[in-house]
Amino acid sequence: MIEVNTKGNTLTFLMEGDLDEAKHLHLLAQDLKGKQIILLGKGIDFWNTNFVAELYGILRNVPKENITFEAIPEGMERLLKLSFQAGNTPRSNAPKPLGFLESVGEKGIAFCRSVKKGTSFIHQCLCSWKRQFMGRAVYRSKDFWLVLADCGPKAMLIVSLISFMVGLILAFVGALQLKTFGAQIYVASLVTIGMTRIMGAIMTGIIMAGRTGASYAASIGTMQVNEELDALQTMGISKTDFLVLPRMNALLLSMPILILLSDIMGILGGCFVCVFCWDIPLAEYMKYTINSFDMTNFLVGVFHGIVFSLVIAFCGCYFGVHCGRNADSVGTATTNAVVYGIVWMIVMTGIITLACEVVGI
Repeated sequence: MIEVNTKGNTLTFLMEGDLDEAKHLHLLAQDLKGKQIILLGKGIDFWNTNFVAELYGILRNVPKENITFEAIPEGMERLLKLSFQAGNTPRSNAPKPLGFLESVGEKGIAFCRSVKKGTSFIHQCLCSWKRQFMGRAVYRSKDFWLVLADCGPKAMLIVSLISFMVGLILAFVGALQLKTFGAQIYVASLVTIGMTRIMGAIMTGIIMAGRTGASYAASIGTMQVNEELDALQTMGISKTDFLVLPRMNALLLSMPILILLSDIMGILGGCFVCVFCWDIPLAEYMKYTINSFDMTNFLVGVFHGIVFSLVIAFCGCYFGVHCGRNADSVGTATTNAVVYGIVWMIVMTGIITLACEVVGI
């Protein structure tokens, strides 16, 4: 129980017996501003942290200099002193909102730092390739074959399915328009040129960005969270050589093959529509397909794929290496790898297309 004794400006709270029930604390619910508080213990048989928390809640607005502890249990006294010390610690003021110029400056500085980090990472990757050609890169061939299996054979099914559907859609939409002029036979040419020059590479790149780029960011980001990257650095092993290099090599090797598969499946999708929906003879479709096939268009598509593979590998590994130290950062890194990968693929597509137009390819 608690007894309250008042003497002038001093309040003495005599605590004794069992102090495990907070109902006694209503005695303290009074104006304590400017009062001197004495917490006096006398025969306290039992107390718990719940009582201490409730007691601090009543006295938290009283300056700790105005509170005196006398003959109370040592543990209770330490908890109360710690509570008052933490509660009276001045909190940092909320940051002042930046003005327009300051905000623009902050964003400009952040952008420049991001460009510097990205450029530095690309330079490290190029140096890793140089060390590989000189036979000095440190990585396990086992890792390369595991990554190659993941971004190669295991990706063939989804690439085939999506490319088949894209070819089917191209043929169906094209035939609807060409039928007006009685020229639906040229759907074969439309599908062949569209798939081999750009659509096969773009669809394969988007699939691999969502599948492989996200996998790269998640796996390397998890290593960052588990401090495995720090362990590599401690052992003097280059993170770029050991983790990034085999992933870039595997993606560079697998993308041209996947693009070839995508082109074939897209042409088959167009064939399915023409033969079964528009009653175009299979022989005629194959004839126009062969006549429309151009090695230049195919090589342009393969070049797109090589560029896309570098973009996907750079984005996935970059956000994985620069991931934070918690689980939420892994999810953020994975999302950024996919988003930035697709955005940069579209940007590179525009640049390559413009360059091909200028060169006349």
